[in-house]
Amino acid sequence: MREYVRGGGNQFGEKNITKALEGSLRRLKTDYIDLYQLHWPERKTNFFGKLGYEHDDSGEWTQFEDILGSLKKFTEQGKIRHIGLSNETPWGLSKFLELSKEKDLPRMLSVQNPYSLLNRTYEVGLAEISVREQAGLLAYSPLACGYLSGKYRNNQLPKNSRMERDGDFWTRYNNENARKAVDLYYEIAKNNNLELTQMSLKFLEIQSFVTSVIIGATTMEQLKTNVESVNIKLSEEIIKEINEVQKIYSNPCP
Repeated sequence: MREYVRGGGNQFGEKNITKALEGSLRRLKTDYIDLYQLHWPERKTNFFGKLGYEHDDSGEWTQFEDILGSLKKFTEQGKIRHIGLSNETPWGLSKFLELSKEKDLPRMLSVQNPYSLLNRTYEVGLAEISVREQAGLLAYSPLACGYLSGKYRNNQLPKNSRMERDGDFWTRYNNENARKAVDLYYEIAKNNNLELTQMSLKFLEIQSFVTSVIIGATTMEQLKTNVESVNIKLSEEIIKEINEVQKIYSNPCP
């Protein structure tokens, strides 16, 4: 954890999580938070699609039961109504849910992880847990930093776009297989008189394990396009074509 966040170190201990919550309530000028999510596991595990898991439990991290104990105090105080996770693994989510049942502790109701046509890894493991345990996915980066809007096709780099500003940080989306997959998705959308953005968002929305799709926009036009994706329909044939692309270029941006 970077040092500028409450002095660095683990953030889910009672002292730091209390400070973080009180700060959020103050900045939001509210008495309670409807959904309070924990961002990034403290323990060492794989992120951003890293392969070759190497177990390392040498570092210190706040135990799940202690985290849930602190959150229970806040829910009893009325400062938090529901809790969730972000960037979590199947083991992490399962462990939290197990302890909630065994110890009568607050229950994780959401998981905010990346999910898009260029990264469907959530479907492996986590999707089943989301459905069976009713801990739904809040899909972030649903347009893969704008790649699934088509605006970066043919080596375009629009002025003031995220990739122009912060491209070095989002290198996970900038690779040859991703570009090839986007071109194929673009053709599917074009051939069915759909906008690539709306097709990409709609595919996520209709998944049984998805509770919400987190959209982002910098213009009213983008926001309108995103919101109106709820009104389109994807036929079984379109879904089949999308799945065929996934077979060819499997999760190029995990």
